[in-house]
Amino acid sequence: MRIAVVGANGRTGRSVVRQARERSIEVTAVARRHGTTPPEPGLSRVAGDVLDRERITDALAGVDAVVSAVGIGTSRQPTELYSAGTANLLNAMAANGVKRVVVISALPVGAGPEHSFADRRIVFPILERIFGATYRDMRRMEALLRDSAADWTSLRPPRLVAAPVTGRYRLDATRPLPGARSISYADLATAVLDVVDRDDLHRRAAYVAN
Repeated sequence: MRIAVVGANGRTGRSVVRQARERSIEVTAVARRHGTTPPEPGLSRVAGDVLDRERITDALAGVDAVVSAVGIGTSRQPTELYSAGTANLLNAMAANGVKRVVVISALPVGAGPEHSFADRRIVFPILERIFGATYRDMRRMEALLRDSAADWTSLRPPRLVAAPVTGRYRLDATRPLPGARSISYADLATAVLDVVDRDDLHRRAAYVAN
């Protein structure tokens, strides 16, 4: 298998690339800029911006699945990175005959009655005031995926933290995870790679946490 990791220079993206190579998965690492890292067997580095439809279409040539690890971090500014970027990815996938894509969303994107009272009435309203622009664009991203013909999975993690990889995480595609407060970038990367091969998670959003 060869996967394209879009946003390969971000914290999660770097971990996805590293762990994929440890699993002997071939990787096309797509990022706006690459440093002077020496070439590695099984790893191709491609310069490409997810907002550049032509470049991203070229970047996905020859891959079997796509992982989108793009993000704006803790920015509070309005954005279309997730929705416009995903629209370009879906177009590029169709052009290259690729069906499988895994994207990274966020826990508050799926806010609804299935969440705890404290999350719905206290935690999520606070997060929406701070990061609402990001969550709104992630919701647009998930709507695009639902309307597409792709075999997509959207992972909704809580707060991302820097910590060593443990390989242990919880995942549920039916309901929010109790006590889900954080997950490390490294363990989220593990979950992403595990999910790529899970047919039962096609066209579903899933909650993931440590």
